Amino acid sequence: MTKVLNFLVRAAEIFIKLIAGLIFYPRSKKIEKYISSACIPTGFTYTAHTGCCKTKPNTLECIDVGAKYGAGIVEFDLRFDKNSEPVLSHDEPVGGEVTLDEAFAKISGIENIRVNVDVKTCLALQKVEALAKKHGVEDRIFFTGINEGDVEAVKKQYPTVEYYLNMKVRNPSAHTEKYLQSLVDKVKECGAVGINFNYRKASRRLVEVFHENDLQVSIFTVDKLIEMYRIISYGPDNITTRKPDYIKYTLEEFKNA
Repeated sequence: MTKVLNFLVRAAEIFIKLIAGLIFYPRSKKIEKYISSACIPTGFTYTAHTGCCKTKPNTLECIDVGAKYGAGIVEFDLRFDKNSEPVLSHDEPVGGEVTLDEAFAKISGIENIRVNVDVKTCLALQKVEALAKKHGVEDRIFFTGINEGDVEAVKKQYPTVEYYLNMKVRNPSAHTEKYLQSLVDKVKECGAVGINFNYRKASRRLVEVFHENDLQVSIFTVDKLIEMYRIISYGPDNITTRKPDYIKYTLEEFKNA
């Protein structure tokens, strides 16, 4: 199985390089501009969204595939079943889901991989902490999906976990200094390590303002190649994508520039 997966990963990489060259030849000037203006921060990561590379979401397989493509972080959704046990699920659990116990056991066996736990409901987060300690991954997990209204529950149930604040950001044309500072103030007020938001709302200045305030920027979900170039050029700390195979190739271009 491992040999087959490695072969498929290599074949996909070759295919992406061929297709990218064909698709982006007419746009080369725009891409060159993105690459030349990029300021990628130290420690930059990309997250393999659950269901990456057409795998079934919230399965052990998508964790394996994300790691194979070099993602420093893998993501999955967290909910609680009818017995209040944590499971991997985007929607209300119906039974048969991968348990968080199984997922953390998988993570513990993969070196240098972190976990973005996208919290869908803050029901019994102390159980997440207990399982993280059980498998020795407590320093490798962080939360996203946390809105302002969830912060109190997170602080009470799992006070040591790091989390990004999910925010609805205005269009880039409205990114005045006053508005951007208001976002910074809200993230600090909520005790988050940074902001997590949709790539369509990203701007270079937003990233700069957050970094000036020692806060991190995580942007989701960037699946189009041209958008990968654009968003990477802004210098965020993390990008989430369903196509870690594509972004791996894109980053090579930035590094070789």
